[in-house]
Amino acid sequence: MKARDIAIHLPTVRMGDPVAKAMRVMVLHRLPGMIVVDDSDRPVAVLPGTQVLRLAIPSSYQDDPALARTIDELHADLFWHDSSRWTVGDCLPEPAPKPVTARPGFTLLEIAALMAHRRSPLVAVIDHEHRLTGAITLERLLLSLAVSGPGD
Repeated sequence: MKARDIAIHLPTVRMGDPVAKAMRVMVLHRLPGMIVVDDSDRPVAVLPGTQVLRLAIPSSYQDDPALARTIDELHADLFWHDSSRWTVGDCLPEPAPKPVTARPGFTLLEIAALMAHRRSPLVAVIDHEHRLTGAITLERLLLSLAVSGPGD
């Protein structure tokens, strides 16, 4: 099997989208992460769920998690509501990590090796113009590996 055989269409976000939208899309579609695309649908970042979560956490709490203990429970449960004022682009690290991408002809082994090496549960499948054509989640890859046999 090849990447083109198991790739699926997933919703994406753009640099100008609010972080809260990225979180909602990820949760509602039960995604392991998000693909950030530019206006030409070219992936600019592939963010695992933990990175999407980081977008919503103020950097001071990431730098020193002990500070989070100083916030009462009511306010601690609402921290992510502040994320609506930031865009995905505002929160990406500088420089943004290179997106995890695969070509449609990649084998399952190539995709698995890429996911393992880059520690990403999500790979963007791109065409020869680097435009997004689909995505492969870790769950989709593992399912394909589990049901495939020799010659599939």
